[in-house]
Amino acid sequence: MAFAAKVWKLLVGIKDALALIFLLLFFMALFAVLNSRPNPGFVRDGALLLDINGSVVEEVAPIDPLQAIISQTLPVREYAARDLVFAIDEAAGDDRIEALALDLTGFLGGGAVHMSEVSGALDRFSAAGKPIYAYAYAYGDDAMLLAAHADEIWVDPMGGVAITGPGGESPYFAQALDRFNITANVYRVGTYKSAVEPYTESGMSPEARENLSQLLATLWQEWRANVNAARPQADIDLVTQDVEGWLAASDNDIARASVDAGLADRVGTRVEWGERIAEEVGADDWSDEPGSFASTDYDPWLADIRRDLEFGSKGRIAVVTVDGEISDGEAGPGSAGAARIARLLDNALDDDLDALVVRINSPGGTVTGSETIRRAIMRHRDAGTPVAVSMGNYAASGGYWIATPGERIFAEPETLTGSIGVFLVVPSFEDLLAEYGVTTDGVRTTGLSGQPDILAGFTPEADAVLQATTSNFYSRFLALVAESRGVTTERADELGQGRVWDGGAARQLGLVDQFGDLDAAIAWAADRAELAEGEYDVQFLGSGGATYDTLLARLLMGSNDAQEEGGRDVASIFARREAARMGQVLRGFDRLLAVEGVQAHCLECTALPGAPRGLSTRAATGSWIALLARLGLD
Repeated sequence: MAFAAKVWKLLVGIKDALALIFLLLFFMALFAVLNSRPNPGFVRDGALLLDINGSVVEEVAPIDPLQAIISQTLPVREYAARDLVFAIDEAAGDDRIEALALDLTGFLGGGAVHMSEVSGALDRFSAAGKPIYAYAYAYGDDAMLLAAHADEIWVDPMGGVAITGPGGESPYFAQALDRFNITANVYRVGTYKSAVEPYTESGMSPEARENLSQLLATLWQEWRANVNAARPQADIDLVTQDVEGWLAASDNDIARASVDAGLADRVGTRVEWGERIAEEVGADDWSDEPGSFASTDYDPWLADIRRDLEFGSKGRIAVVTVDGEISDGEAGPGSAGAARIARLLDNALDDDLDALVVRINSPGGTVTGSETIRRAIMRHRDAGTPVAVSMGNYAASGGYWIATPGERIFAEPETLTGSIGVFLVVPSFEDLLAEYGVTTDGVRTTGLSGQPDILAGFTPEADAVLQATTSNFYSRFLALVAESRGVTTERADELGQGRVWDGGAARQLGLVDQFGDLDAAIAWAADRAELAEGEYDVQFLGSGGATYDTLLARLLMGSNDAQEEGGRDVASIFARREAARMGQVLRGFDRLLAVEGVQAHCLECTALPGAPRGLSTRAATGSWIALLARLGLD
């Protein structure tokens, strides 16, 4: 029996070892599959097909493979603006690409600066003598901005163009907080620091309205100028100021009305659009699908042109990206986790960099996270490395805090910046608990014992400490701005007070140095480092990590295709905006209840196109349920 037991244990051990080996092999194979890339050799003569089925962002957030597999859904696909620009520019000079097919049916938009960058690349493609053909069911503002640079704009017979312009309404929670007996304890500095107003007011203050009105007017003017320059025949006033008359003239046929207003050239299906392109570049010999044409998709094209890149090796310029809301931890890419970004910068200290460019596309966040990143940048300045700052859609509040170490700050006219001010909002529930018969009692040795107490309320001493902390951070902010911009703290205070500026105003006021995109900032940094063009490599810090997006997206895209979720017509544009507003409401509640310390955050930035990623509808619903649970309601 003893011998049999030993044999049995041996067999069980062998079985367990084999199971472990096979399990390890399975996960290794899964990891390899999920990391597979598009075939860079799959490039054919014909058109470059840009089916932008998602949103354009500064930095693509990685997909969580486990969560995606379990839920069988993917987040909306994201396209890095610089990758799109690079792909279009390379196609302009490549003999294999004869035309650009721009399918915007699933396009969800992007920030104003990103749209300007992509439209500039489209102009350069046209200047190379190659045609652009755009198609969509329905065109919103961002899609129209890109399509305006096409030689032919096609709209589906069931679709049309809906130009809404920037703006709209934002949620205010003061009455709801009163209804639920929640106290919003607010500490702020800055007349225009409107980020706290949703918790204290039922509508916009005159100062906030003045500031936002000016910003929206600037963005709307820039949008109109871009579209009119690319498409002079577009009658934007007609489609925005006399909507009923415009539609009635074509018997409410929005597609035909779009052509009559000069916003589109032809009404036709995607098949007819494809047949038109096939006349120029040839038919697709590999497919019998109606409307197919000889083409190369975006992913294999991008893989191919990246493979063919040849860099010099005489100098090194690093670009670090600060994208999204700033937090103190490891978040990102796609959001600005300060610990992660500081580690990237510190690791680069040993790389013998010739220059550093800080690309900021952030409305701010925590003061401590902003300071962590600023200190990491200063370590490069202290090491003698030239530092340039490039601003994207926004670099406001905490985003501007991070910009202060820059020797030269670049922005675009559409950039939102400034918002120099700080605030802290902490909820307390003493009135809510009292309503349900819950009281608190205890013994204090000082006025700060047990404070801040969100159950019993805040003492005057706690209020004094929190307001002093907030005021001290604002003073620190002003000192950084004054030193960076070479002005007095009094002048910095005049430029501050939480006011947000567009890029043009910021340049006039000296908050930025000159207009220019990321390439302009890199060129300045190279010149500052005495490097001629072609004598340096540009390395994006943190961009070389593994991603699972490509094959995973192909496996799951059928259940999460942006073109398949909901409708494609003009009404779907408005539906998507309403879904985004619902997410905005619930993010506001989450922001109140998730106390994260003193904030340097720009509310105006998050209410404009290209705002940081928000909650999905599903996540928003979960947040609402969580909120009710926290309030003890059902």
